[in-house]
Amino acid sequence: MTRVTANSLARDIEQFLAFKRALGCPYRRGEATLRSFQRFACRNRKRTARFDMAVTINAWLSHYPNRKPVSRACELGAVRQLCQFRRRRDPEAYVPSVSLAPHTESHYTPHIFSLAEIRALVRAADHHQGRNFWPGLLRLLILTTYCTGLRFGEAVRLRCTDVDLGARVLHIHASKGRTRLVPFGPDLAREFHQYWPQREELLRRKGRGNIDAVFIGRYGRAVTLKGASGVVRRLLRELGLKRQRGRVGPRPYDLRHAFAVHRLTEWYRQGVDIHARLPWLSAYMGHVSILGTEVYLHATPQLLQFASDRFARRVAA
Repeated sequence: MTRVTANSLARDIEQFLAFKRALGCPYRRGEATLRSFQRFACRNRKRTARFDMAVTINAWLSHYPNRKPVSRACELGAVRQLCQFRRRRDPEAYVPSVSLAPHTESHYTPHIFSLAEIRALVRAADHHQGRNFWPGLLRLLILTTYCTGLRFGEAVRLRCTDVDLGARVLHIHASKGRTRLVPFGPDLAREFHQYWPQREELLRRKGRGNIDAVFIGRYGRAVTLKGASGVVRRLLRELGLKRQRGRVGPRPYDLRHAFAVHRLTEWYRQGVDIHARLPWLSAYMGHVSILGTEVYLHATPQLLQFASDRFARRVAA
């Protein structure tokens, strides 16, 4: 049994976050989870009052009964890491069992956008009239995400200093523990060249300068991941690709899935050795190993047909 105070829990969380970042991990999602746990644990308690960690963790996990099992497992994972960190100092410190949230596999099936759907989404972005998100911003954000396979958050957080139009390379900083260079083609480079003057004019009108974020809203400030995700989901609903309510259907993140599947399909079409190219795709997408890339290689009818045709040719030979 471990009993802690609000003060000691706050100190432990700060030390743990400093430890993770010293290892090069941004740990943004983990921090958000730990802050949520901290607020729950310390609610209506005096800073010096002691409470039981085991009881509090169980109550926190049960506080949102409709959470998906995979979400509960991720949240428990962050708290378990904190507890394991505390055990370095105190061998008797409580560490919750993974059995509190055992379902760690997500059964979500991503939506693989067709090229027609990508074009429709870009056209919808061109005609969007929002309070903060304007057409040029949305168009470039969607094209950057799809054409480079960036994580949606990586694209939203791009800074001007990350974009080298001369070399046609994006510099992605320490995303999921890895920094990488992402080359892109001349078509996307032209989109950036068209966007820069619009962005500069917007900042001039708002009297703002020295803003390094690539994606700037109508208010002259960097857009947020939450806001960008919300407006792309709105476009998907307007196109009928996503239900008007609920989380079912395509997500902004599925642009990354589409990139991977379309790249693999094109390699099949070209007769390329897929096994030789998978490490390239893995490095380009910022994965530590090929296993991370396999998540994105979901079969589509066209991809299955290419694979079937190639197998038939090899058997015939």
